[in-house]
Amino acid sequence: MSRQLISSGSSFEREVAYSRAVVDGDWVFVSGTTGFNYQTMTISDGVVEQAEQCFQNIIAALSEADCTLKDVVRVRYILPDRADFEPCWVVFRRYFEAVRPASTMFVAGLADPRMKIEIEVTARKSKS
Repeated sequence: MSRQLISSGSSFEREVAYSRAVVDGDWVFVSGTTGFNYQTMTISDGVVEQAEQCFQNIIAALSEADCTLKDVVRVRYILPDRADFEPCWVVFRRYFEAVRPASTMFVAGLADPRMKIEIEVTARKSKS
């Protein structure tokens, strides 16, 4: 069984020695993903916009692993401010309403004070 490492090109991955995602067999583990736009290395001030960018980053990683959001079985949301969770629900529903993965939300500090949300997913490749 082969292991594939997926990178977004973010400098964080190199500096901290991790991968955006790891594919191990049928499983895809996407690291906690923040709202940074990795092409410009910029981040929005708003939590809803950051949540949207998190999903764009996750979709890119899953795509490289030959998966989609439909393959996600587990999601974890991490936010420094509990009050920011509910405003993001509209974004979560847009991407996961039909999928309904197992879900957990944590309140915890993040690595950079500009980060307002981090999202981690686990997917299992569909047998097509």
